[in-house]
Amino acid sequence: MASERMPRRGLLISAGVLVAVLASVSRLDLVTAFAEGSDSLGELLGFLRRFAAPDTSPAFLAKVGQGAIETLAISLIGTLLAVIGGVLLALPASGRLGRPGQAAARFCLNLLRSVPELVWATLTVLAAGLGPFAGTLALALHTTGVLGRLYAEALENAPAAPEAALRGAGSGAVAAFLYGTLPAVSPQWVAYGLYRWEMNIRMAAILGFVGAGGLGAQLYYALSLFQEAQAATLIVAMLGLSLVVDAISGWLRRHLVVA
Repeated sequence: MASERMPRRGLLISAGVLVAVLASVSRLDLVTAFAEGSDSLGELLGFLRRFAAPDTSPAFLAKVGQGAIETLAISLIGTLLAVIGGVLLALPASGRLGRPGQAAARFCLNLLRSVPELVWATLTVLAAGLGPFAGTLALALHTTGVLGRLYAEALENAPAAPEAALRGAGSGAVAAFLYGTLPAVSPQWVAYGLYRWEMNIRMAAILGFVGAGGLGAQLYYALSLFQEAQAATLIVAMLGLSLVVDAISGWLRRHLVVA
């Protein structure tokens, strides 16, 4: 009986999925869109063909190089500020300053990381104006919330015996933390920071679409003016910059993070 129910249940589930797919196609009117979209398909293929010849003029490549350096600076400074802010909030968030401090710090971390980078960038552009400073602030605010939470969890999971032994031997609270707990969590902190830097180099390029500077701003202008060749060069530059940062981050993790 049980073996007969399983195929029947599978058939019912498959039929339900098929009905949902057909209803979605009908609701979105996809059949008519594909039937009448031959001209649109030709325009799309022509648009993609214009991307096949990137602009490699020296003047434009120099401009792209400046944008790449700006994007790298935005991601690096934003991540460094987030590491500092994350450490400062992780200490009370892990319960080291009492329950009121823990509740306040966790509320701040939840608030910072619950707002996406693009929303922060929109707010910082309105507050600080267009440019890389707004992008740096946006990355720093969101990443502080992410790293602060990760750092706090690392502190909570760190073994308490080394710090307790130092305190029992007469060491001060700061010295006991620096020599007892910090060596245990610092490899995780470094790894988390480097991973977030890899993510922020991509996000820094995207933030340019809302006026936060870097390669993203140049790509937005190129697409707005239908300059496909220049847009192709900028996309290749973004890809190359991401690969370089990934390689640097991987090398740093292998040499700085000790298990």
